[in-house]
Amino acid sequence: MKKRIYYDSTDAGGIVYHTEYIKFCEQARSEIFFQNNIFFENDGYVVTDLKAKYISSAKLGDIIEIQTKILNYTKIRINILQEIYKENKKIFVLEVNVAYIKNGKIAKIPQEHIKIFNEYT
Repeated sequence: MKKRIYYDSTDAGGIVYHTEYIKFCEQARSEIFFQNNIFFENDGYVVTDLKAKYISSAKLGDIIEIQTKILNYTKIRINILQEIYKENKKIFVLEVNVAYIKNGKIAKIPQEHIKIFNEYT
């Protein structure tokens, strides 16, 4: 997913605020489902663990690309690697674990989601 950096994602110096990178990754994960006509109501994914590495900064007006790869998954959890690039240079890495929930409880991941994940392995 490509994204332009706007003022609301930056600090007073025009540099992307650190928590925004995690938000950009969340948006990219959500976009995968939206592109497959999956919209969540009483279900979805919650973050159970994450590890972030900041390498370099993006600034106001930059165009970044968020790349998503599924590292592995079980019946209820997914381990995802997301990398953000600016001008083909890696600037941020996020490894995140998410669990599937339905009606507020951890549940088995639907088969239609597994098919989508297989496209990102």
